[in-house]
Amino acid sequence: MTRYAVLLRGVNVGGKRKVPMADLREVLTGVGHTAPATLLQSGNAVFTARDGGGGADALRAELEAALADRFGFPVEALLRDEAQLSAVVEANPLEVGDPSRFLVLFVDGPVAATDLAGIDAASYAPETMAAGEQEVYLALPDGLRNAKLPGLVERALRGRTATGRNWRTVLRLLDMVRG
Repeated sequence: MTRYAVLLRGVNVGGKRKVPMADLREVLTGVGHTAPATLLQSGNAVFTARDGGGGADALRAELEAALADRFGFPVEALLRDEAQLSAVVEANPLEVGDPSRFLVLFVDGPVAATDLAGIDAASYAPETMAAGEQEVYLALPDGLRNAKLPGLVERALRGRTATGRNWRTVLRLLDMVRG
């Protein structure tokens, strides 16, 4: 059995698209997964997938359908297992500094150099960015509120699913997945 972190995109922001964490845990157990735990109120959870789930893509589709059924609106979800989250942490090429001002933008597939080629990151200093396998690392020393690179990266990914988590949350999710 595999333990996953699930990252929901665009929920519980500004009082819209509410997904209470207790309900998220119920959805996870309702589709047969075990040991669900949530982190914060922003759509972060970990769970142990039942055997025979058909892989991460099938789990993602199943979970998105169950969430839409439960809440009445589409919810995009990204899954990462322990090995994937460990790789994200180990492969980080940027200095973290303040973990609340360091964002990992998780993407629903590989990030190619050509995806970000149109962004001149140097023009947005002191913000910096670096592409990983299925994520983009963003150091935002002045904070997320006025940061330019996250929005530019999301637009450059041309409609693909992406959701960001600060470094502290990434580390806590990794700890939770490890149990």
